Amino acid sequence: MIELHYWPTSNGQKISMALEEMGLPYEIHPVNIGKGEQFKPEFIAISPNNRIPAIVDRDPQGGGAPIAIFESGAILVYLAEKTGTFMPKDLRGRSEVLQWVFWQVGGLGPMAGQKGHFLHSAPEPIPYAIDRYTKETDRLLGVLDRRLEGRAFICGDYSIADMACYGWVFSQQRREPAVLANFPNARRWVEAIKARPATVAAYAKGEHLTAQPVSEEERKRNLYGQTAANTASRIG
Repeated sequence: MIELHYWPTSNGQKISMALEEMGLPYEIHPVNIGKGEQFKPEFIAISPNNRIPAIVDRDPQGGGAPIAIFESGAILVYLAEKTGTFMPKDLRGRSEVLQWVFWQVGGLGPMAGQKGHFLHSAPEPIPYAIDRYTKETDRLLGVLDRRLEGRAFICGDYSIADMACYGWVFSQQRREPAVLANFPNARRWVEAIKARPATVAAYAKGEHLTAQPVSEEERKRNLYGQTAANTASRIG
């Protein structure tokens, strides 16, 4: 059994998608990041960066004590290796998938996240930041679109690379329906993944969690402005 400690964000959903695709039994442990539940000591014990998602594998390969893993990219690789699915076993194929997973965690996610922050959450508009991150996210969508030319999925067959990237592109489209107007390959790719039964199931399981009311002031206090000192004080 896998414990999934998450909240249904773009990073969180990629793990529920993987678990559904891989057919692994799992149970959800919600971590309401808007309410500050990521600072609870029991969560920090498995995710020292106090960020979702994290998993605990109670039945790791080879037996032994449960294994806790944080960071979404590391979790995807772990699950793919555990099940032997959604990542090629040959050197070139595996390397290709890993490159695109790291492309998402190092580029697409951070840039799209900063774009969303400065557009929707910053206390006042900062034109330079909005322009900077909007353009960089657009550039990255162009990279993805070119990659998908002549391919159904990022590395040919559906893989953890697609699971890593999907939520970030889908969330862009949901907020800005026309954002993929110039990226037909990415638009086709999003629609194909959205229709997969595992994607439908994963997103459905997270829908009821976001209905929990949290004030905007509380949400911003718990998500932004953390430092080493004030985070340590909350954990302690």
